[in-house]
Amino acid sequence: MKRNRGILAVVMATLLVGAFAAPAAAKSGDVVRTGSCSSSAVWKLKGGARDGGIEVEFQVDTTRIGRTWRVKLSDNGTTVFSGWRKTQAPSGSFTVRRIIANQPGTDRIVAYARSVATGQTCSAVIRIG
Repeated sequence: MKRNRGILAVVMATLLVGAFAAPAAAKSGDVVRTGSCSSSAVWKLKGGARDGGIEVEFQVDTTRIGRTWRVKLSDNGTTVFSGWRKTQAPSGSFTVRRIIANQPGTDRIVAYARSVATGQTCSAVIRIG
């Protein structure tokens, strides 16, 4: 009986710590959008003002490890990143993070990714400002 109480206490303590742990979330004022790609993958595009610029994070989660994707980020039509990313273990995802210039007025940030192996595409848009 005492052993069961001890186990119960450990389980309860673990649940309480998990309940109050801060999730990896957007900072105050960030814009976050999520969506589905053309097949089973999902995307998240996040952006927010940081020290005179904009921090942009684009993530694609495919659940497939080792897949190569062609990725492009643009701000108001100007390419700010173009390159290749490979999905990584354990989740089969990749992330592109960049600090970009904050343009006058509203920044329209577009993220696009295309899987080399399957042709699957992901497209996302956020507006900052």
